[in-house]
Amino acid sequence: MKDAIKMMESTMNPDAVKRAQIQAEQEILTIRLAQLRESQNKTQAEMTSFSQSSISKIEGRKDIKISTLIDYLDNLGMGLEIRACSKASPFKDTVLLKI
Repeated sequence: MKDAIKMMESTMNPDAVKRAQIQAEQEILTIRLAQLRESQNKTQAEMTSFSQSSISKIEGRKDIKISTLIDYLDNLGMGLEIRACSKASPFKDTVLLKI
């Protein structure tokens, strides 16, 4: 799979590759949110701070406010940690927010 991705990337210009990576990460976020909720054995309707339709919209968004994400995770009994990492050195990072 990684070889196929590298092969596709080799035919694209760097800006197109970056845009595709960002889009993929946004899609992955929506999948992970639903997986987190399901791992806690909660249905969309059981999320107390949101309506079922709101949860559906949150899990389908490609972009989400941090405050909404905090509320969503709080409903699951989870917190949030945001880290900034160096692109040059992947082993150096700084915690920006921990809730």
